[in-house]
Amino acid sequence: MPGGAWRQCGAIPRIPRRFRLRGATGRTVAAQLQAREPCASSAAISDGSGGAGPHMLRAGATGFGRTARVSDATMLTSTIAGRYATALFDLAQEQDALERVETDIGALKAAIGESADLRLLIQSPLYGRDQQARAMATITDRMGLGPITANLIGLMAYKRRLFVLPAVAEIFTALLAEHRGEVTAKVTAARLLSDAQIEALKTTLRAKLEREVKLDIMIDPAIIGGLIVKVGSRMIDTSIRSKLAGLQNAMREVG
Repeated sequence: MPGGAWRQCGAIPRIPRRFRLRGATGRTVAAQLQAREPCASSAAISDGSGGAGPHMLRAGATGFGRTARVSDATMLTSTIAGRYATALFDLAQEQDALERVETDIGALKAAIGESADLRLLIQSPLYGRDQQARAMATITDRMGLGPITANLIGLMAYKRRLFVLPAVAEIFTALLAEHRGEVTAKVTAARLLSDAQIEALKTTLRAKLEREVKLDIMIDPAIIGGLIVKVGSRMIDTSIRSKLAGLQNAMREVG
């Protein structure tokens, strides 16, 4: 296995050389991604220089300050997925690649949502580390994902963390929206919305929330018609399915 034997401290392995892609400031991607990996003994993780020294980052470090700056995502960034998402955001911001990574993450979310095989690959413990790494390398290459996102996925495959990839994508999106002063509204529609409908919905939500709004639209024919709009813990359900369920309940009470 590349990188030698596993070390103690949450089974964190020595980082293989192929994941030591350096960022613009010289900080390695692997070290920055691993800086937030939970570890009971808070052991230092090397940046790939081969030993202890001034380039060591400690697990759980918050030197980049994202948690402090993003109050709405504080609870999320304390999780394993949150640490990966926060490190991904920092790397993208450092390399002026937020828009590229945003596009990559959007493509990944769509692929995971559409492909049962991909969901099985990242979630099933039956696939070995090498199987997952090889398969994900092929997928990221065919999708044309950028080096930051591809490197993150490779590292997560090596460390057996792919099962949190959907959560990483969601938290990254939340961090980016917070950074831009936006709020994300999750919209479920029965069919594709036209550009005019999307703009009208944005205008309505912007006026009510008094913030810029980004729509995360999912198509679900099962709601029949109407919309389900969720912003944070608030939800507006105008779907025909919901109205029919309400009508059925009312008829039961009458009967």
